[in-house]
Amino acid sequence: MPEFIHRVRAQDGALLAYIIRAEFSTDITSFITPPEHNFQVGLVVHPQGGEIQSHFHRTIDRHISNTSEVLVVRKGRCEIDVFDSEQRLVETLQMTPGDVMVMVAGGHGFRMLEDTVLLEIKQGPYIGIEEKERF
Repeated sequence: MPEFIHRVRAQDGALLAYIIRAEFSTDITSFITPPEHNFQVGLVVHPQGGEIQSHFHRTIDRHISNTSEVLVVRKGRCEIDVFDSEQRLVETLQMTPGDVMVMVAGGHGFRMLEDTVLLEIKQGPYIGIEEKERF
């Protein structure tokens, strides 16, 4: 059976990333990330005619010390390298349209195998290139 949700872990077991394949589906609302993660990522399922009541999100002070990131491959193909916190390569995976990467910790890099469009979602405000450490 194909693995539709792949968890990338460091040697010490620390979770680095989720890769959610385009084929992943569910009949009920299912969150891939646990409630304590900086980003909550899941599929929210509603029947035809269902509604989400109008609402807003109250202001809540949160302390966030790292930047979580979600990337969705909209077009093309790429390879992602996932690194642990010591900048050691842990795993290389290919991503295709509809695949989602949720970066929880560690580092990452990409190689485009085709012309590729990535939808990137991350926490802001973005303070510029100085928030990145390149290696």
